[in-house]
Amino acid sequence: MSETTSIAPLEVRRRLMTEPGLGAGNFLDHALAANPNRDVPFVYSHHDDHLGRVVLRGHSLTDLAALRDRYAGWYRANGVRPGEPVGVVVGEGLQPLIHFLALTSLGAVPAMVNDAMRPDIMAGYLAHVGAVGVVADDTTRLQAAYRNNPRERPRFVAPSSEVRAHDAGSGTPDGEPYRHAPDDVVGLIHSSGTTGVPKSTILGHLQFWDGKQPRMVRFPAEPYDRLMSLMPHTHAGGLSYFLTAVLLGLPTVVMSDWRRVAVEPVMEAFQPTMLASFPRTFVELATGDLPVKGAAKVHSWFNTGDSAHHGHIRRLVRLGERPAGLIKPWLLPGGAASDGPLPGSQFVDGLGSSEMGMALFGQVTTPETPRNDRCVGKAQEAVTRAAVLDEDGEEVPDGTVGLLAVITPSRTPGYWNDPKLTGSFELNGYWLTGDVARRDGEGNFYHLDRTMDVIDTVDGPVYSLPVEEVLIADCADLVQDCSVIGVPGRPGEGQRPIAVVVLQAEAGDVTADEVRERANKALAEAGLATLAAVVVARDEADVPLGPTGKVLKRELRTRHATLLAG
Repeated sequence: MSETTSIAPLEVRRRLMTEPGLGAGNFLDHALAANPNRDVPFVYSHHDDHLGRVVLRGHSLTDLAALRDRYAGWYRANGVRPGEPVGVVVGEGLQPLIHFLALTSLGAVPAMVNDAMRPDIMAGYLAHVGAVGVVADDTTRLQAAYRNNPRERPRFVAPSSEVRAHDAGSGTPDGEPYRHAPDDVVGLIHSSGTTGVPKSTILGHLQFWDGKQPRMVRFPAEPYDRLMSLMPHTHAGGLSYFLTAVLLGLPTVVMSDWRRVAVEPVMEAFQPTMLASFPRTFVELATGDLPVKGAAKVHSWFNTGDSAHHGHIRRLVRLGERPAGLIKPWLLPGGAASDGPLPGSQFVDGLGSSEMGMALFGQVTTPETPRNDRCVGKAQEAVTRAAVLDEDGEEVPDGTVGLLAVITPSRTPGYWNDPKLTGSFELNGYWLTGDVARRDGEGNFYHLDRTMDVIDTVDGPVYSLPVEEVLIADCADLVQDCSVIGVPGRPGEGQRPIAVVVLQAEAGDVTADEVRERANKALAEAGLATLAAVVVARDEADVPLGPTGKVLKRELRTRHATLLAG
């Protein structure tokens, strides 16, 4: 990695905050025009050499632009025009981001698809989107799906290798880059499918940039900073961090695999100061021996999507160190000085989604922070108003559980080709996030569950996330991770909570009944509902994951529907 800084000067970053016309469809062009360090490599891809050693390859702003223009030339030659959706089904890492840049430079609409999605669901999803073409790493399974339903076949289904091999000739494609209007659609991002068929969330040119402007001066961007992005880069979270890194010129390794076995060697080679991920990787990194060497310089962990569990957070913040400039007075332990680094790191737990446009709630945890289960902090400044509502859209008193809702310019314009679905998430001027929450008197929000996952027992609703919190934090010697769901009891019993648990490696001989007894003791002490049963997951197939790596609780409910009913 070059010793010359790639980070944009502070005055440039301040200018980008208010640059008219800048948005999610043209951020690379604005970075190229503004950053004097445009030729310094800063975005890194990775691979292993023949000896299994990690190799990092850097790309500068000019390199990214050259790749974008070459790919855009292929899309243009294949008839892609402004406003047309195109399916992008390529493996995680830098590649899907280059396709995004290429298609938006033409004014087209990239429909980013995680390649872990089942082919038949993928074909149906792309048909709903109305994709005029699809580019995929592996077209075999997709071609087979289209043979079974030829009417859904788009104009072209091409291997991504063909795009990579395209020779665009000298210079950029003819014509200026497409000029986006503020309301232009620049991307379609599918949901995880944890509650059903994946939804197609619209990203708008200005909407997806709204709320991120303060990152230009507040996101850590010192000469020593390095970001490791483990987000799915076909997801809004991965795109959001990439947009931020490009505008800042922040050295960033774009990971193509989120599993610890792949992540830890790259951590050791890259030595990040920041790591951004969904909870899935944090669970693995917090399990077993901690990644002390790879996390030696980490000062911040950024989580988004679903909020993380304290049991995992408290282990990660033991790692790394916090530079003096990062430490806020309220983060200091009593009597500690603020003119030097502190041991340990900070975990920034954000609650967000593609529909919210970014993490709109955030809670900072350090080694000194007292435990506060399910607290996701206060609403961020991008939020005009956040509230907990009843089913009629009226705000409920503090301390009362209800529907989490926001008013913010960063929220999605809606779901593609589905105004009815869009309307179902709008209530009394708010956007419903799909979460159940409560707010305390100080304005802190507590994330209790997804609305689809609330367990309706005869004694009232049971919220799965606080129960999971206790199992992971207070039964940590037994439970590595878990998912709590509701399944039918016997007639008249309604739903009852059960837990599907992944055991710690050293607890492999523990029985389900032993876990349940231990868990129920801790739950009773916490004043929470106890479990009717525990199911021990013995292999990966016992914990079904969606294409973005989230546990499919709906699938677990189906699998265990008759567990208690006899």
